[in-house]
Amino acid sequence: MAGLVNNLLILFLIFQNSCLAFRSPLSVFKRYKDSAKSHSNECLGSNRQLVPLSLSDFALDIRMPGVTPKQSDTYLCMSVRLPVEEEAYVVDFKPHASMDTVHHMLLFGCNNPSSDEDYWDCDGGTCTDTSNILYAWARNAPPTRLPKGVGFKVGGEEGSKYFVLQVHYGDVSAFKDKHKDCSGVTLHLTNQKQPMIAGMYLMMSMDTVIPPGEKAVNADIACSYKMYPMHVFAYRVHTHHLGKVVSGYRVRDGQWTLIGRQSPQLPQAFYPVENPVEIKYGDTLAARCLFTGEGRSSKTFIGGTASDEMCNFYIMYYMEAKHAVSYKTCTRNIDPEMFRNIPQEANIPIPVKPDMTMVHGHHEEAKSGDTVSVMQQPKRDEEEVLDQDLNIEEVVDWPGINLKLGQVSGLALDSNSNLVIFHRGDHVWDANSFDSGYIYQQKGLGPIKESTILVLDPNSSAVLHSTGRNLFYLPHGLSIDHNGNYWVTDVALHQVFKLASNGAESPLLSFGRALQPGSDKNHFCQPTDVAVDPVTGNIYVSDGYCNSRIVQFSPDGMFVMQWGEESSVGQTKPGQFSIPHSLTLVSDFGQLCVADRENGRIQCFKPETGEFIKEIRHPLFGREVFAVSYAPGGLLFAVNGKPYPGDTVPVQAFVMNFSTGEIIDTFIPLRKNFEMPHDIVASDDRTVYVGDAHTNTVWKFASPEKMEHRSVKKAGIEVQEIKEAEAVIEARLTNKPMSKELLKKEEKHPVVQQASTGVSVVLITTLLIIPIIVLLAIAVFIRWRKTRIYGADAEHKLDSSSGGILGKFRGKGGGGLNLGNFFASRAGYSRKGFDRLSTEGSDQEKDEDDATDSEEEDAVPHPPAIPPSS
Repeated sequence: MAGLVNNLLILFLIFQNSCLAFRSPLSVFKRYKDSAKSHSNECLGSNRQLVPLSLSDFALDIRMPGVTPKQSDTYLCMSVRLPVEEEAYVVDFKPHASMDTVHHMLLFGCNNPSSDEDYWDCDGGTCTDTSNILYAWARNAPPTRLPKGVGFKVGGEEGSKYFVLQVHYGDVSAFKDKHKDCSGVTLHLTNQKQPMIAGMYLMMSMDTVIPPGEKAVNADIACSYKMYPMHVFAYRVHTHHLGKVVSGYRVRDGQWTLIGRQSPQLPQAFYPVENPVEIKYGDTLAARCLFTGEGRSSKTFIGGTASDEMCNFYIMYYMEAKHAVSYKTCTRNIDPEMFRNIPQEANIPIPVKPDMTMVHGHHEEAKSGDTVSVMQQPKRDEEEVLDQDLNIEEVVDWPGINLKLGQVSGLALDSNSNLVIFHRGDHVWDANSFDSGYIYQQKGLGPIKESTILVLDPNSSAVLHSTGRNLFYLPHGLSIDHNGNYWVTDVALHQVFKLASNGAESPLLSFGRALQPGSDKNHFCQPTDVAVDPVTGNIYVSDGYCNSRIVQFSPDGMFVMQWGEESSVGQTKPGQFSIPHSLTLVSDFGQLCVADRENGRIQCFKPETGEFIKEIRHPLFGREVFAVSYAPGGLLFAVNGKPYPGDTVPVQAFVMNFSTGEIIDTFIPLRKNFEMPHDIVASDDRTVYVGDAHTNTVWKFASPEKMEHRSVKKAGIEVQEIKEAEAVIEARLTNKPMSKELLKKEEKHPVVQQASTGVSVVLITTLLIIPIIVLLAIAVFIRWRKTRIYGADAEHKLDSSSGGILGKFRGKGGGGLNLGNFFASRAGYSRKGFDRLSTEGSDQEKDEDDATDSEEEDAVPHPPAIPPSS
């Protein structure tokens, strides 16, 4: 019996240790709130740097605490401690900055920041120990996405404990009004182990000199790779004004394989590699920057000021966790002769139109490889006022993400800005739903019995009313006309319906023949969406999965015309479709735009005639565009599809300038992940909703300025709501009673919602208490039995029998890279700019204690030599 007690005690201690090791984001929030230094950060409204996302994930906001730089080329740093002691993984970065005020930002990981002040002049360095670059931003670059299963490892025994943000304020003329800057980055972290660890490989030229007036000057970098395999998934280039193109390659057996090539005058983002590139032991990494000295009257050197130049090629990679190295550099050229064989593309500048060049004071933006074919259009007033610096983020405290829904197929907004959801209830579209003739095979299930159309309050996500019972088999598209009527499609019925919004269950109009696919004017074949012109009342139907056409009807439902045809093999012409999946009317421009799903593009037409106007296509779309939505004022929103095996383009949502087709921003959710974002809808105030047909989820997004915890100028009610939310969290964690006012407000609108998959605090507490009660009961029983059998000797026997194990338990309980010095050692190099700080300028940090200029290739054991292979 004593042995049983020992075993139970051991199991209890192990269980208790496991439970204590588990820390929900709410506990992290409490510890971080108690321990973090108080930043006077008016940008966050209430010092709200940490936002719980789920039981394992949280967002960490790292922002300059309202600074006003006083002179140009000022470098300011600030640090934030990682809010957990155990290992965590950074899986996403979201920048908050504009090149109107910020030249670049760098995020470092280290253990000893150079100062413990709220912020400091980076003259004193970033960190006193070795630091790694985790992220870099410049020129209004969009967010960086990491592949699934990949993260930057921080915390624990070996990872960085601090994040240090460095912001370079190039031209401070934007601060004449003495406003305060809050630029920074939001990190998405998880404590779930990632199988692949991300890292940064920085290639940079140190001693390039650009003669004045020289038309073409090359800066070449090359290093041998002597480590375990790394997999490249993104790249970034950086120069100053004289750079024309930067190219990076893997060289193996004399064969040059492109990693990435880009103009440094375009947004300096981390762009995904077009084709996966694996770097193996024995490969050579090579990069070339092409400069021009035209327009300069004196030599230009590598340096950190605006008048100097830089040649940087960043490689973002991942490695298996057991071999991972988080940071490496290459600063030399081991074989100048090899560059005789560099592909000719590295010597050809990438043309950049004047309106695409990123210069201070202008907002125009473009991305690599964007192809936008646009017919001549009149200039619109909306183009002049369009916000090209718009950022969209998830509203992380919106409770609608936890709604119990079926497959979400359609979204729309009514005249009161209420969100309307069209979902499939307990019906699922899968491989068994249709035969080869597109006949629905699951009629025996009957129509969906629950309400398929839900109207939600946009703030609380409370269901205001619902309709659509016993009408639909497989819902798909949804739109709302100017009279508030619902227009829906059902791919199983092959029909389109007009429904009253007052809850009446019988359709006002029906198009098509029930359960009969066809391609004439009286039939559809899996129609996908509907759009109703608010001026003419004309009705447009995208038809669909097995037809490739847009069908126009009069306001009373009479067939008018159709246009479109199936895409040609090997090419896609204007007006051809491969699943026209979503429609949006662009009222400001008099166009109807179609998400041409399988062709990965958006096509726009004159709705009255079907005349093709333009196509919008981007490499970042990947192979599919699922849905499109227009917001008055010139913004076009879209979502793409999940990448095919081998593709690197992530599934995400897009904000575009409709006139130019250029991408302004991309965004993904922080809570859960996109799997099949099926529809998107945007409001006049640029609130965006995305519905996913695989995760059965709807997300709400908005610009940071609209969110309470991001507000700088809004103080009253919004900041009060944040304080109330924090008060509720703290009350739950400390078992303090909440005030009656808070209880009432939480009943009406819960201020904190955990993910539906979360484990409640009550359950964890119960699991901890039950073993204690059981053990106490067993101990009392054993003591009673032994006292009865052994009498006074029982206590001695119990202690001696358990002393071994319990006694053991009782006993157990009792340098970074210094570019300033490096450049100064180079003949003919001017140290100007690096006496203050060496960074991008060099995109690197200045560490005063670092006395070595060597690469980090020898910092880890060499893997066994591997024969080169193709």
